[in-house]
Amino acid sequence: MTGATAANGNGAAAAVDKVVDKLAQTNVAASNSTNGHSNGHTNGDHNDNENEGGGDDDDDDDEEADAGAAVATGAAKKKKKNKKKKKKSKAKMTQTVPPRVGLTKIFTNGKFPVGEIQEYDTSKFSEERRRVTDEELRERERLVQQEEGFDYNIIRRAAEVHRQVRQYAQSAIKPGMSMIEIAELVEDGTRALVEAEGFESGIGFPTGVSVNECAAHYTPNAGDKRVLQATDVLKVDFGVHVKGRIVDSAFTLNFEPTWDPLLAAVKAATNAGVKEAGIDARLGEIGASIQEVMESHEFEANGKMHQVKCVQNLNGHSIERYSIHGGKSVPIVAMPDLDVKMEEGEYYAIETFGSTGRGYVIDQGECSHYARKKNLPKSVPIRVHSAHGLLRTINKQFDSLPFCRRYLDRVGEKNYLLGLKHLVSLGIVQDYPPLCDIAGAMTAQYEHTILLRPTCKEVVSRGTDY
Repeated sequence: MTGATAANGNGAAAAVDKVVDKLAQTNVAASNSTNGHSNGHTNGDHNDNENEGGGDDDDDDDEEADAGAAVATGAAKKKKKNKKKKKKSKAKMTQTVPPRVGLTKIFTNGKFPVGEIQEYDTSKFSEERRRVTDEELRERERLVQQEEGFDYNIIRRAAEVHRQVRQYAQSAIKPGMSMIEIAELVEDGTRALVEAEGFESGIGFPTGVSVNECAAHYTPNAGDKRVLQATDVLKVDFGVHVKGRIVDSAFTLNFEPTWDPLLAAVKAATNAGVKEAGIDARLGEIGASIQEVMESHEFEANGKMHQVKCVQNLNGHSIERYSIHGGKSVPIVAMPDLDVKMEEGEYYAIETFGSTGRGYVIDQGECSHYARKKNLPKSVPIRVHSAHGLLRTINKQFDSLPFCRRYLDRVGEKNYLLGLKHLVSLGIVQDYPPLCDIAGAMTAQYEHTILLRPTCKEVVSRGTDY
């Protein structure tokens, strides 16, 4: 291009000067346009400016075109050099099917979804409570979260794990699957999403997959051959913990419409209990509200009328750090003499069980659930040799969190039944056998975890499913 410019002499040089002036004006205009528009708009503005040059003398057109091309090329190269490379933003990870992506990789800002917020029924507040100002309540809420392991975000992380695992489970569990397959489907998802790491995070308690008249505390032991049937009513009850803060929530699945009214009654009763719960709420009154809703339901199944009964000897419960059952029980039947109140800062599992049977459960069947008791004496005489090593494993792997036989198998324990029985007999370990109504009965369960925050009630486990 240098040889062509020299051959045109002074006329070409003048043309170049003229084009440079025009390009300078064009660049200013383009720069102003670029500041407020996308690159697509900038290209359009540049074309408009070129069209404005059509009013110059025809004799100058060729010279201006050649010179303009040279100047434009140089300007483009210079602009290209000065252009900073934009950093590529990392693509946000999404959950897989089945769920296996740890939630900290999805919620990269470390903030997890807030549960359903419900306002308190202030008519239940004590006189002392009513005198507390909103500003004082907000300050209390700030101070509560400074307690070790009680940051609300920790519990919300566990709750989000529960939501994602159970939503997959509800679509994946089908008749024909073994009970071991169902339990492991839930547990594998939980371990992956919570990014299980010792006592920092993991499974809160063994996955309950109780069927039909069995209301609670059944999980399969190794070798269990039971298979889910299309006529079964399955309760799935599992927990997730982060730093010992446990989210406990449960749902029921059925595969034929026969028992839909039973599930609807229990779900409505659980929601009634959640609504009634709150600071200064009396536990006995919560039970009355649950019973009123549950036992108002009646339906026909298989040619017989059924009134849904509350399972009177099963309860909700407060939850403490690394302890699924705290010091308070929430009845699901009226107990007028129970005057114990819920308190600010506590959190609870509100769970209800409905039955078409007698509404009362007993221990029945092979035990699978266990938990080492808290606050044991320093010295307990253990006379069975295998029990010593087993207790060390329990302390190391589970501490006071509940466990099942499959979890002992998973960490490599063998031939432990005699030692386990001995620890139970000494009161070091508590056994929790399956809890069953009469044969032929059908039972259902729904459960939510709630936080009694100073300013509001948060149903942390609430989802779009229930």
